Amino acid sequence: MKSTAFDLFHPVVALTYFSILLVMSMAAMQPVYLLVSLAAALALGAVLRGARAVVRSLAWQLPLVAVVALANPLFSASGYTELFRIGARAFYLESFVYGACMGVMLASVLITFSNASRVLTSDKIMALFGGVVPTVGLMISMTARLVPQFVRRGSAIEGVARACTAARPAASTLPDATKSASRRLRFREHMRLTSVLMGWSMEDSLETADAMKARGWGAAPKRTTYARFRFRRLDACALAFLIVVGASAAVAAWAACVQFRFYPSITGFASWWSYVPYVLFAVLPLVMEVRERIVWRS
Repeated sequence: MKSTAFDLFHPVVALTYFSILLVMSMAAMQPVYLLVSLAAALALGAVLRGARAVVRSLAWQLPLVAVVALANPLFSASGYTELFRIGARAFYLESFVYGACMGVMLASVLITFSNASRVLTSDKIMALFGGVVPTVGLMISMTARLVPQFVRRGSAIEGVARACTAARPAASTLPDATKSASRRLRFREHMRLTSVLMGWSMEDSLETADAMKARGWGAAPKRTTYARFRFRRLDACALAFLIVVGASAAVAAWAACVQFRFYPSITGFASWWSYVPYVLFAVLPLVMEVRERIVWRS
């Protein structure tokens, strides 16, 4: 796995940054702040995980944003700018904008979680929580790898099933005219692949438990980690800087959100300078990553 700019610091610095960013992304329900959160998350994701991975995630996140934006007017018939009517039901611009903002917030939070999982690896999570709550730290680190592991194993099982033609049922050669039989066949194949995946995962969990027991898990009174992270003066300065910038961004965001209104009409945008602290905080890791790459290539 490629190193990141956060590897220069103690894991608590990255944990503090992403915690503040996630809280502000969910709490600052204002269009400008939401767009800044989404843009910063996309840019950092392209640097950390690659542009192709970000585009693949947007392939299902953008439809989710559209669904939320279109569904909100069905439950909230509020606003001043009427767009159209369907029977006695009026649809307002403000309701669509509020729904779109909710979808953008959800997408930015999901992308930020993906970026955080790329930075906070399992060894860093164990270093952060292993000494205080070792079981919880282990559960968090193992849970974070479950979804990508399931996806990889599912793709491998599907590839083997496609390659092994002898394992296919005879009904798979039926013509497309028997659509009901074809649907039942596809359902059976998906269920078979799911059962194989579940069996593989359960077998792997048993092997993991046996390996942990053989290596002395829980035998020592205090949990140790193979990666040693020491909290230095540089980490303290970075942590203090993040807290100061994050606090100033939170105060500016609170002031901007207090004066902003979605209903009955969209009013109350703050001055441009009130967004500067949050922009600086959101793009901080991106600047660090770009700087590190320029230094290494020069």
